[in-house]
Amino acid sequence: MLNQKSCKTINPKPFLSMKKHLIILILLTIIILPLSAQKTKDALYLKNGSVIYGKLLEISENKYKIQTYDGSLFNFSSDEVDKFMKESPHFDGRKISGVGFALEGGFLIGSQNSDFNAPFSFNIIVNYTNLTKNIFGIGSGVEFMGSTFSPVFLEYKRLFNDRKTAPFIFFRGGALLHTGGDEESDPYNTYYYPKDYKGGASLAVGTGISWAKEDMETYLTFAYRYAQTSYKQNNYNDVVYTYKNNYNRLEIKFGFKF
Repeated sequence: MLNQKSCKTINPKPFLSMKKHLIILILLTIIILPLSAQKTKDALYLKNGSVIYGKLLEISENKYKIQTYDGSLFNFSSDEVDKFMKESPHFDGRKISGVGFALEGGFLIGSQNSDFNAPFSFNIIVNYTNLTKNIFGIGSGVEFMGSTFSPVFLEYKRLFNDRKTAPFIFFRGGALLHTGGDEESDPYNTYYYPKDYKGGASLAVGTGISWAKEDMETYLTFAYRYAQTSYKQNNYNDVVYTYKNNYNRLEIKFGFKF
């Protein structure tokens, strides 16, 4: 006999738990955003027309000592040096077309009727850039929503400009596939009734901002995320119930695109 419930209503997690995840996101922002900043590099211009890039270790009236990015050390007399400058990395523009990939991670935040108030999400996306501003992608990854699920999705991203800093919008749709086990960690489940998890639809619509740096970029996104999961479980009367979780969340993610 199979009885079915349309939804399992559970009180939201305490607000302090959400604050913990927000603190984590703030820390990630502090760590990641400086990576997108344009750092200067030392440039030593020689009188023979050569330019040596690296880190200047010593400068005196008679000698310039510089270490290149491969670890090599060079010493030049002041008679050989024309000038010394600090330069920002040269920006040749964003990728016009071609294949790339991206790594991203973040949280689904919001007090909804589900057991988990801020599930973690990590994705790998293979993408194709067309005419700089149009980016098509296909991706997967892992998400923790009571059990482990793998999203499979298609994505379209549209940049508003082709400068180093560019806002964008994106659309993503697909499904969640259950890839975890049926282990049960519920302390109230003293008789250990396994859960038969199933995935469901997944959708995200959002905006973000991208910072390009040489041959890579970092980005930050904010999106509305909808996802479905469910599981079946026997109770002590050996009656099978189906419980459904519908996630309507704010999705915040950091990413790196190569």
